[in-house]
Amino acid sequence: MKLFYRKYGSGPPLIILHGLFGSSDNWVTFAKSISDSFTVYLPDLRNHGQSPHSPIHDYNSMADDIAELADLLGPGKFFLAGHSMGGKAAIRFAADNSSRLSGLLIVDISPFGHPGGIDAEFSIHLAILDFMRNTDLSVIKSRSDAEALLNERTGSERISGLVLKSLKRESDNSFSWKINYDALYNNIYTIAGDAVPDSGGITGISGFPVYFLKGENSDYIAADDIRRISLMFPGAEIITIPGAGHWVHADNPGFLRKCFLRLVETCQSEPGH
Repeated sequence: MKLFYRKYGSGPPLIILHGLFGSSDNWVTFAKSISDSFTVYLPDLRNHGQSPHSPIHDYNSMADDIAELADLLGPGKFFLAGHSMGGKAAIRFAADNSSRLSGLLIVDISPFGHPGGIDAEFSIHLAILDFMRNTDLSVIKSRSDAEALLNERTGSERISGLVLKSLKRESDNSFSWKINYDALYNNIYTIAGDAVPDSGGITGISGFPVYFLKGENSDYIAADDIRRISLMFPGAEIITIPGAGHWVHADNPGFLRKCFLRLVETCQSEPGH
């Protein structure tokens, strides 16, 4: 699938993948903040933003989409980063394409799914999907109307603001969703599952620096996940982002920027890079 993407800056290529309900637009400000160190590519993942829709929404398909985008960059290696669902897609790509990567940065997500555990964050995801599927957009006259209604579901103005970047005003002044919410609803437990089939049996992915960034106030990377991550990615560094929840790029973008810059510095200092 040919993904829509935005491009910023100059330097070694870096692809950043957004999370569920997000889009490339969520990362534009951050991309500009590191554009003096990277050529940053921000794709809209399938069923999000301006990219095509499909009833298929799994990590194998998303990894194939990343590969197609990477082919446009040329034969050289590139850095890959992803947040939440985008982080799992990045992990899926790395499992089969490690030779193509200069470095991997995963933002507040584990490779391992917990689809049976309906925690508070997962409940918010379900509430967002319910809002998208069942809200009559014809009665919404302004973005603030939509935000007020969504705030009732999520309890968070920040999350609502990020989600509402996918609310589009049409030429007749009505609203529509850029997101293919039916595909996401039908595949929500796949999205919440393992990034890689039989993830527990995949070990020894190496040859480039790997950072897993954990929000200090987030439970998306559990204690047992850290042990299993070290088996899948020997040498992976787990970095806690102070003061951050799951939405790290909104909570502490300054610390996140330092991690990206350190990633490229680490790569350049290692033999063979």
